[in-house]
Order: sequence, then C-alpha cells, then structure tokens
Amino acid sequence: MHRLTYDDVERAAGRVAGHVRPVIVGRAGPNLWLALEHMQHTGSFKARGAHNFLAAHREAGTLPEAGVTIASGGNAGLACAWAARQEGMPATVFLPENVPHVKVAGLRGYGADVRLVGTEYAQTLAACEEFAATTGALASHAYDHPLIAAGAGTLVDEIRATVPGLDTVVVAVGGGGLLAGVAAATRHHGLRTVAVEPVDCRALSAALEAGRVVDVEVDSVASDALGARRVSRDALAAAQGDGVRCVLVPDAEIVRARQALWDDRRLAVEHAGATALAALGTAYVPADGERLAVVVCGANTDPSDLVRR
Repeated sequence: MHRLTYDDVERAAGRVAGHVRPVIVGRAGPNLWLALEHMQHTGSFKARGAHNFLAAHREAGTLPEAGVTIASGGNAGLACAWAARQEGMPATVFLPENVPHVKVAGLRGYGADVRLVGTEYAQTLAACEEFAATTGALASHAYDHPLIAAGAGTLVDEIRATVPGLDTVVVAVGGGGLLAGVAAATRHHGLRTVAVEPVDCRALSAALEAGRVVDVEVDSVASDALGARRVSRDALAAAQGDGVRCVLVPDAEIVRARQALWDDRRLAVEHAGATALAALGTAYVPADGERLAVVVCGANTDPSDLVRR
C-alpha cells in the first residue's frame, strides 16, 4: 500500500494551484490563528482533494464517460460535484437520508445526481460501490484515498506562509483524510498536529487503542461530517507516528465553540468546523508561546440556530 508522503502533497499543490482558493488565515489571539477553510469552494477543505483526485486521473487518461461517483456525508460530495463540473463530467453522489437539506440543495446546484440511501455512511458507501461496479463510473472516496488526503494537506504550506514560527496545526477528524494529508506536511516541516474527535465519533481513537482500523458507533452533533465508522489506514499511520497528538471533545464543547465563532467573529460554520477549536483550553492546552493554527474546516450548515433570540 502506498504511504502518503510530503512529495504527494507537493504534487497535489501543483494540481490545485489556481483552481482552489488560497486559505485565508486570520489572527485570533497572541499565538492563535484561524485557517478559514470554510470559505473554500463548496464550503469546505474537501475541494482540494476532489480537484486533486480528478486532475490526477485526467493526467493519467483514466476519466470515464460514466463520470465519477462518491458516497458522502455531504461535504465530500459537494466537492466531488464541483470538481466534476470543472472537468465537464457527470457526478452521482450518494448521501445518507438524514443529511442536512442545505447539502442536498448545494449538490443539486452543482448539477449532481443525488441519491439518498441509508442512515449511516457505511450503508451509503455500499450503494455507491454497487453503482460504480455496474456503471463503470470512477469511484472517489470521501477521505480514504491518497489523492484526496494529499489535496487536503496542501493547506499546511499556505498556513506556514502566513504564520511565521508556526508550531502546531489543529484539525478535526472524521475519517481522517484531512489528518493524513496535514500530518504528512507538518511532519516534513517539524511541526505538531493535534487531531480532534468528538467523544462519540472516535474512529481514530478506537483504532489507536486497538492498533488497527476498527468500526465504531457514531452519535454526535458533528456526525453529519465527522461520522465515519472507520478511519483510514493512512490516518492511523499518521497518528501512530511522531508529532501527532489525538484528543477527544464532548458535544457540549463543540456546540459552545460553534456558537462562539458566530457570537465573537460572525463566522457561521457547521459543528465539524468548530470541533478543532473546541479542543483548545480543554482537551488540548498549548504550551507557553506555542503558536497554533486551527483549521475551521466547513460551513455547510443552516445558520438559523446560531442567532440568539
């Protein structure tokens, strides 16, 4: 199995340059920056991996007429549909039946064929795999593919260009694509990565305890984006290496952090987008002088519950 490296991230950076929005990094405290990747195309960092995936297949001449298909909690599907539209090819996106309606509407806006199957990602994935096998569509993945993860990792060099003396990058973890890509880049530069999971969506923590990828139950306010039942092997390998710290946060802290981003900064993000920030000062206490960048990873949410009445 190919193990993700910084070379993969560098190649991805060449493919996504000029196609994705460079991340906006805002200072949020003396040693704290927010990487506002929720302002990326499609409302999440997933656009990076989706473009890298299809661009690499275009380079290899392996884009089929049947198009591309993906199973997603929403954000990866949006990114896949957006990238497919750039390539002029059809996208068929499988989603759980309980996905937020804002994501379904966004997908249809990108011209995707949306199919709602099951209530958990594993059920949705099975339907997607059957579709790919019967139609010849190119099967993408929400997180478990080196091209997807490498695209996500392109964030790191953009953050480093803005934050001199950066020590640590803090990311939320669902299936682990963002973690795998970010860790490949941070390890190359001698930086630390903090991986943050909801207490009740802990595929990475469970895999670390077992020493292998295992299935977990998922039940969190952030499960629509972070609700993978199993983490990728690349993410597990990253978490087992030097320079990665894994922590858990309860839903109450995620809800608090999301509300604070709105109240204090007028940033409307989904619960997954606030999960990394929720760890600071609770599950992860920075050392004196430690310079951190927290990735705010997604904005595909109905913001009506953020407005205090």
